[in-house]
Parts: sequence; C-alpha cells; structure tokens
Amino acid sequence: MAEARTATEPHSRSATTDLALVAVFAALIAGCALMPAINVSALVPITLQTFGVLLTGAVLGARRGFLAVLLYLAVGAAGLPVFSGGRSGLSVFSGPTVGYLVAFPLAAALCGLIVERLPRRSAARSVPLVFLAGLVGSAVFIHTFGVLGLMWRAHLSFGAAFDVDRVFWVGDILKNVLMALVATAVHRAFPDLLRKRR
Repeated sequence: MAEARTATEPHSRSATTDLALVAVFAALIAGCALMPAINVSALVPITLQTFGVLLTGAVLGARRGFLAVLLYLAVGAAGLPVFSGGRSGLSVFSGPTVGYLVAFPLAAALCGLIVERLPRRSAARSVPLVFLAGLVGSAVFIHTFGVLGLMWRAHLSFGAAFDVDRVFWVGDILKNVLMALVATAVHRAFPDLLRKRR
C-alpha cells in the first residue's frame, strides 16, 4: 500500500500543480481585462486581455493554456465581473466582442502548441520565435473570429468589420513583443514548466 501511494504521489502533485497554474493564469487574464482600456472604437476597446491570453498559452502550453482561458470565460459567463470594463454574464457573448472572446482559448492553444514544439533553449532564449508564436495565434484566431463576430453581432460588412479590427494590429504587435519577453523570462526561470516540450 505504501508503495502504491508513493507511485501515485508524483501524478497527484502534477495534477495539483496544473490546476493551480490554470487558476492563476485565469486570474491573470481577468486582471489584464480589468485594467483601463483604450477606446479607439465604439465597438471593441483595446485591452491587455490578448497579452494575458497569449502569455498563458506561451507559458503553460496548449492544453493548460486552453483550459486556463476557458476557465476565465466560464467564470465571466457565470457572473463574475472579469471581462473588459467589469462586465459579466452571458449577455457579453451576444455583443460585438463575441468573436474575440470565443477565439481566446483557441489562440492560447495554438500559441502554446507552437512554443511546445520549439527546442528547449529557443523557448527560453528566442524572443522572436515566441513573438511569432503569439502573432500566429492572434492572426489565425483572434482577428479572424473578431471580424466574423463584428459582422454577425454588429451587422457590419466584411470591409467595415476589417476596418474596425485592423486598428488593433499595432497594439497586438506591441503586446506580443511584451508577451515574448515575459514568457522567455519565465521559461528561463522555470525550464521544466513545459514538460512535454521537444
């Protein structure tokens, strides 16, 4: 019995650590969302949410990053005021930002997947590669789904929705630079954080 308990202890510690990391990074995204926004558009403000989302993926990897962002969305949908501007509830998902919100877990997962595939030294040292991982996740999911959400919920044409969305690209590039700097620093401090990294 003692041997059986010993054998399961590393797995239990790993699961507990994963849960704690998922919860901590969900809280980090909430904190980023609640920081003052820059209103360059009447429909979608510029916030640090995308920084938190992509940092979560880059630090935790695809699976845990996806779960952390999903937890953040679930907490907000359940009524805690963790969305931009202190908003909460399911009604947020019927607004013009729905595409961005739905894209967040997918963007974190894609960013995390790319970082997981980087050589260990690159994830800890190569800011440009981690930056590109974040930019790819943002471009493939956040901006694409964001435009679709604006077309659906704000009843904009593709051109009009694209014009709204393209305002966020400069901010996204800057946030991804910051994300890459922070993520590489974290991986230097905790080189085994992504256990399955190749």
